[in-house]
Amino acid sequence: MIRDRVMLSLCIAVLATMALPVCAQMFPPPPPDARPAKVAAPFDMTGYWVSIVTEDWRYRMRTPPTGDYPGLFLNPQARQLADAWDPERDIAAGEECRGYGAGAIMRTPTRLHITWTDENTLKIETDAGTQTRNLRFGNPENTDGAGSWQGISRAGWVMQGQGGFGSGGQPSSGSLKVVTTDMRPGYIRKNGVPYSSNARVTEYFDLVTEANGDQYLIVVTLLEDPEYLLAPVLTSSNFRKQTDNKGWNPTPCTVR
Repeated sequence: MIRDRVMLSLCIAVLATMALPVCAQMFPPPPPDARPAKVAAPFDMTGYWVSIVTEDWRYRMRTPPTGDYPGLFLNPQARQLADAWDPERDIAAGEECRGYGAGAIMRTPTRLHITWTDENTLKIETDAGTQTRNLRFGNPENTDGAGSWQGISRAGWVMQGQGGFGSGGQPSSGSLKVVTTDMRPGYIRKNGVPYSSNARVTEYFDLVTEANGDQYLIVVTLLEDPEYLLAPVLTSSNFRKQTDNKGWNPTPCTVR
């Protein structure tokens, strides 16, 4: 089932991070694919998707109260900032979008609209907060987005052999890896739990197709921040493919 695959994805992400130095020595990477990213894509992410919230409901479906941040390994400075969070101060400063940056947006209950801007740029729009992410493939020198809520995202396809997570669904033969840096400081959770401009977000996007034809986009996210976090934040978020844009409703950022 979807939850089982989510847990397996999380375990694989952790093990892959631990084993990366050893694997890099034992198995050198294949030569880069010279084809445009749109042509080389192992699966089609385009279309409309809707969040399926199956865990952390009270942190995702509503804004938690100040000081409520269990499960996050924060250093004293981060705890001090989180404990002092004042939503009215964010509103007065025009900082309502702090909870909608690249470090948190995929955990936000939202719909996604994914399209190709060109053959090497994948665009993800969210209706919650009306945010736009541009995932650029290859070695682009474009630094548009530096210092913004969504930062700069470098993307690449990670190919793998055919396989499965067991009965109930078949994964695609590859993943999309995205690394995002140069973000404007934001919130891990909307109640003021901070991440800094030094944070780094690594994401793996996988497509799973159920036996009945339903498609799910599983996004495993690793958020690292040397300024505020004692340990990375690892999450997995699920989105179900829609047949059309039903329910798509861009709304502004809110603090509550």
